[in-house]
Amino acid sequence: MAADSMEIDDALYSRQRYVLGDTAMQKMAQSHVFLSGIGGLGVEIAKNIILAGVKALTVHDTKHCTKWDLGINFFIHEDDVTSQRNRAEATLPRIAELNPYVHVAASTVPLDETTDLSFLKHYQCVILTEVSLLLQKKINDFCHAQQPPIKFISADVYGVCSRLFCDFGDEFEVLDTTGEEPKEIFISNITQSNPGIVTCLENHPHRLETGQFLTFREVNGMSCLNGSTHQITVVSPYSFSIGDTSEMEPYLHGGIAVQVKTPKMCYFELLEKQITNPLCLVPDFSKPEAPLQIHVAMLALNQFQENFGRGPNIGCLQDAEEMLKIAISISETLENKPQVNGDVVKWLSRTAKGFLPPLAAAVGGVASQEVLKAVTGKFSPLQQWLYIDVLDIVTPLEKMGSEEFVPRGDRYDALRACIGDSLCQKLHNLNVFLVGCGAIGCEMLKNFALLGVGTGQDKGLVTITDPDLIEKSNLNRQFLFRPHHIQKPKSYTAAEATLNINPYIKIDSDINKVCPATENTYSDEFYTKQDVIVTALDNVEARRYIDSRCVANLRPLIDSGTMGTKGHTEVIVPHLTESYNSHRDPPEEEIPFCTLKSFPAAIEHTIQWARDKFESSFSHKPSLFNKFWQTYPSAEEVLQRIKSGESLEGCFHVIKTLSRRPRSWTQCVELARVKFEKYFSHKALQLLHSFPLDTRLKDGSLFWQSPKRPPFPVKFDFNDPLHYGFIVSTAKLFATVYCVPFTEKDLSEETILGIISSVKVPEFRPSNKVVQTDETARKPDHIPVSSEDERNAIFQLEKSILSNEALETDLQMKPISFEKDDDSNGHIDFVTAASNLRAKMYNIEPADRFKTKRIAGKIIPAIATATAAVSGLVALELIKVVGGYPADAYKNCFLNLAIPIMVFTETAEVRRTEIRNGISFTIWDRWTIYGKEDFTLSDFINAVREKYGIEPTMVVQGVKMLYVPVMPGHIKRLKLTMQKLVKPSADKKYVDLTVSFAPETDGEEDLPGPPVRYYFVQEDN
Repeated sequence: MAADSMEIDDALYSRQRYVLGDTAMQKMAQSHVFLSGIGGLGVEIAKNIILAGVKALTVHDTKHCTKWDLGINFFIHEDDVTSQRNRAEATLPRIAELNPYVHVAASTVPLDETTDLSFLKHYQCVILTEVSLLLQKKINDFCHAQQPPIKFISADVYGVCSRLFCDFGDEFEVLDTTGEEPKEIFISNITQSNPGIVTCLENHPHRLETGQFLTFREVNGMSCLNGSTHQITVVSPYSFSIGDTSEMEPYLHGGIAVQVKTPKMCYFELLEKQITNPLCLVPDFSKPEAPLQIHVAMLALNQFQENFGRGPNIGCLQDAEEMLKIAISISETLENKPQVNGDVVKWLSRTAKGFLPPLAAAVGGVASQEVLKAVTGKFSPLQQWLYIDVLDIVTPLEKMGSEEFVPRGDRYDALRACIGDSLCQKLHNLNVFLVGCGAIGCEMLKNFALLGVGTGQDKGLVTITDPDLIEKSNLNRQFLFRPHHIQKPKSYTAAEATLNINPYIKIDSDINKVCPATENTYSDEFYTKQDVIVTALDNVEARRYIDSRCVANLRPLIDSGTMGTKGHTEVIVPHLTESYNSHRDPPEEEIPFCTLKSFPAAIEHTIQWARDKFESSFSHKPSLFNKFWQTYPSAEEVLQRIKSGESLEGCFHVIKTLSRRPRSWTQCVELARVKFEKYFSHKALQLLHSFPLDTRLKDGSLFWQSPKRPPFPVKFDFNDPLHYGFIVSTAKLFATVYCVPFTEKDLSEETILGIISSVKVPEFRPSNKVVQTDETARKPDHIPVSSEDERNAIFQLEKSILSNEALETDLQMKPISFEKDDDSNGHIDFVTAASNLRAKMYNIEPADRFKTKRIAGKIIPAIATATAAVSGLVALELIKVVGGYPADAYKNCFLNLAIPIMVFTETAEVRRTEIRNGISFTIWDRWTIYGKEDFTLSDFINAVREKYGIEPTMVVQGVKMLYVPVMPGHIKRLKLTMQKLVKPSADKKYVDLTVSFAPETDGEEDLPGPPVRYYFVQEDN
């Protein structure tokens, strides 16, 4: 089957398609991959690439399942250990059911120095884990020598260190280095000079880089630029040069420069050569020397294994000394002769036999993305090493005795070898609240299960909540769910699946949303019982809310998120770090109202217009219609009331809708045809009537110039699929909202042509309506109704009543909620047709259904690789939080697997706010005042002054101002009791108030204070 003709299952892959694109998806679906070693790292890589959708994966392993594997491989169960099954065979059926489109096979034959490697020619990519360095070199040599080369990846996790290596052959072509959408830049000027300087519209920086290529279109005057491609040099954030334009015609106006994606060639060296002179990615810029130090330490580990036929023993200082000697001698053989870090070597030696599952999740996510790059040519590959260590987890454990790390014969031995038994016990006894059971939530639950979180005999509990049901598109990355789980609650299903990984974990699952409405469930008391809160959310509002609850209750919070190949993690610890709300991203730019209504310049504008039309016609208006007739149950009553001069809100629009209500399929089609004329012909004619093409502004410049595009009416053509598609999708939606039945025959071309050919389309009559051109103007809330409109409404309503067309059934409509993922409902069909017709009217490049769905549905692109990496990093921070580590141990991370970059940074230290006279506070401070029944506001203010040395001048409860001296009547409140002012519910023991203080000099703003928790009665201690 040709690569470009393959059908992609959009219901399953839609979120990933937006990350990779169809070309890469089709290449992937034809690739065969070989993976050796299905331990903790191998199973992570297998999971991610099966979810992604390669054609076939062979998993190879020669080891048998042991108790040890239960703590590192989430698809190995206790009965596999009892029956001593081979790891690949035990894992096979469980990884195979992750994706029905991927053929998964197991291989258990030995792979060693004597193996004939010709069988690997069948594969496009080979991944090795748990393979000796000698064998890695041999297999790499074989892969590199093939034509075309077999892409080679090796990855390992030993204790607290990990490494990843890639070799994709001498030359490897990358078709798209970043995966970002090509930028479009609106031009305001081009100079006639050498070099010609292009300036973009003010307040719209181009965000280009020197060396990139652009092509031009719609340039007026200097028209020879149109269709040509130029390499640019950045001059400033708003300008760039393009070479000699001195001989060209002078620039007049308009023009768009579009970025051209150019393929890039990457070059790789063999493993043998890279060992002596490694090219490493630096993930932590505060330790630029770390990658080389781990490189030497891991080479020393491989040499130790070769010399002694075993790994260094857990916690053995003698083995650590031996490994240090080896490291020093290896360092001398490398080109840069890097300095050996004794601590890295020692901790690697002590923990090498152990295994940290979250570290494997992080490395596995990165490694899997490299596999996808290898088989698709999409995104920039890793060149050529990545080293990640978690020494900041083990450094504080220095003083622990070696008995802490020795095996106990249970599933946590691999973990215990790295972090010691005391930390393992703390994890078992942990109470954790996980908010969200989507992609990150599923990965987090897997990490919790492997770490033994919430498995303590008397203590420990994982509480999870998610109000959503499982949809097919979730299965592509929410790996705990299967097709038979569709339409079941995420939280209950995820809890059940987690028990398959670790039957001893205690999980309490809910289907609540965490928001102010559920504060009775997720109360202060609930939060104080939690040791840590982990968010797995997809929106900022929910994060901000949960962060505020964590700050109010002094709970640590670990947040993370992904968007395509990008991801972030943030750890928030009481009294040490800033909180999530301490920083705010700039708000998303809104499209100006006048741009949407009359002057679109880009396809995003027409898509948003079509989405708004959907909302208004099929959701908002029907909802208002129903609400009106629920308030006024009969048409006769309404007629009487408006005749007597009463003004009923919204009645004009409701009566208009009632009088024009289509009552048959024919009328729905007719209405759709009339809407076509109104939206795509009359609108253009009206704008050109208001602003003819030669209209000029006060400064003499043309009104219709970039970014304003003049519209041209679209003439209806039944044979144009776009026109026909609009009519059918619009008519179907009108039929749905007006409860008009229709059949398959009604949808036939013959029927629709018959209806349309007899439609009397109203002629265009220009109006003198003012067209809004001010970009800062907002959409008006209410359009005033004229007295003529009111008289007309009375006439129309009388007519409907007399014609028996205002009966109870006529006073109901069926509002539609926009649903992007159901292809049968026609919602995306309508938005695509309406958007592209408007784009045609304004001569804007149209968008296909796929792109339209992403923009209209506000779909966040997502892929399992980034999700797995991010949740692994979160779980590593969780271990530190549980251990009560100092501030400098915590790391936030930003990653983009496409480029690839991974940047670890220290958390932001909490800021201290000075009030005055040495009195200060942080976001984590809370003052407390204990009152009694007759405690007045004046008593409260005095109590704050006596206890904290400063007198409040303002007291606020949430958004309610309790006491602001300058407000009328507020001075009288000083005598009122706190009970009367606050009006607490019967069970409320306290209230959180905000206070502020008078400034030192008049005219300045009041000084902020910390929250004050006021208890209505003295608590029993």
